[in-house]
Amino acid sequence: MADDSHELTLYVQSKKAVTTFFRPPAQAVAQGTPEATMAAVGRVESGSSSMGDAVGGNPVFFLSDDQARCQALVEEVAAQRGYGLKVVDIEKVGRLERLVTEHLRGVQRFPVLISPLGQRLQGVEAFTEDALAAIMPADLKSVRAFTYIKVRGGDLDKIKRLLETLPEVKELHFLTGDWDILVVLDFEPSAANKRRVLDFVTERIRGIPEVLDTSTIVPEYTLTKFPL
Repeated sequence: MADDSHELTLYVQSKKAVTTFFRPPAQAVAQGTPEATMAAVGRVESGSSSMGDAVGGNPVFFLSDDQARCQALVEEVAAQRGYGLKVVDIEKVGRLERLVTEHLRGVQRFPVLISPLGQRLQGVEAFTEDALAAIMPADLKSVRAFTYIKVRGGDLDKIKRLLETLPEVKELHFLTGDWDILVVLDFEPSAANKRRVLDFVTERIRGIPEVLDTSTIVPEYTLTKFPL
């Protein structure tokens, strides 16, 4: 279960449904007479029955497709990154609670997502996977390492192509200075530890003829704001 540091709140704003659909009261249906049913319909058409009666006494609310899409995206990303999510429909909780909610002061557009640190996303256009990942930092489940490579003069495109063929190589950054390339490596946690990472570097990367030297950093702990 997520603790308070991993708990988000999503505020949405629904609308009360307006419908002309009418379901006759159970008593009229039970009587089974056309006259009783028509009399009930007549009361609705003449305005003597409330909308609550027409929908069985329970208000009907609906969420716009834009807000529903945002909610689905937040739920998906939160589940992936180990966050809990509370969804609050401000049309159902009452005006007083809305006014005293600090995070909603000045809000003009919904939905609104509040992170554990008080960061806020407001309006449907703000709800992107990158933006959600940024306010939900997550422990990286894989083992990541960073290898600096020095190469002898030659065909950098060839070295680039060779490195690209290695599944563990996720990023390549070409540098100026003491090192020529920075490689970001990624390993499944069940198949990697520091020694195995270094074995991979010495055997696979140092095995490329154009590679002269390497230096590898294996972090003890990694937190990411990138999409998983």
